[in-house]
Amino acid sequence: DAPSSTGANTRVESISAIAHCGQLRRRRTNDLLFDVFPRHIAEAILDGKKIEPEHHGMVTIFFSDIVGFTDISGTMEPHKVSAMLDRLYSQFDALSSSMNVFKVETIGDAYMAVANLVEDQSADHAKRIALFACRAIEAARRTVIDIDNPGQGCVNIRVGFHSGPVVANVVGTRNPRYCLFGDTVNTASRMESNSERNRIHCSGQAAEYVRAQAPELILTSRGRIPIKGKGEMETFWVAEAPQPGANPSSLPAASPSSRVS
Repeated sequence: DAPSSTGANTRVESISAIAHCGQLRRRRTNDLLFDVFPRHIAEAILDGKKIEPEHHGMVTIFFSDIVGFTDISGTMEPHKVSAMLDRLYSQFDALSSSMNVFKVETIGDAYMAVANLVEDQSADHAKRIALFACRAIEAARRTVIDIDNPGQGCVNIRVGFHSGPVVANVVGTRNPRYCLFGDTVNTASRMESNSERNRIHCSGQAAEYVRAQAPELILTSRGRIPIKGKGEMETFWVAEAPQPGANPSSLPAASPSSRVS
């Protein structure tokens, strides 16, 4: 007997449903690639092209880590540490998206982001990172360390950033990573490791860009301090001007040094 039209239609609908599911999977895969890699890199990966190193003459790199993370991870169960990091870095991810800052990666409690890398932000890359840093500190201070034990308080981070040239490339073939290379990365990391709780620390070069791009921000010279692998460097604290009616006790204490105009 000839197949009924009803049976044929059912098979067509099944094939269409399978094709639709395949399209959804491909779309989700593409969306994930576009979240992890800059768009032009993701497109090259999808096309099977070899990724070549890219030189960028001037970017601003942000690093943060959690104050007391070793103690936190040593006293909390691992699944709670993981949940805390997820709550915190989901907020950072939302900020990076809304403020158009590219998230490079997280390693443990460290978060790395960059401006003026995947698109032209030459007019405001340092301002963009400085404001992102301010919002990240605010987000951290709203993030409870252990939701089952609110008495532990909220997360505190330290932040550092630096401006300079980098080379970007995709490294590896299994779980490939988009990495930045160069002394700028090392110096930005040193700015973070020499920062303090709930404070933003930047290099002199980054401070020059902040001064030009965001004169409303407060730059306070820290003087010349020893930086591992760099010798002595003049560095700066970065802060927003207090808002009218803000509680002074809620703001980070200022070091006894002068404001840079």
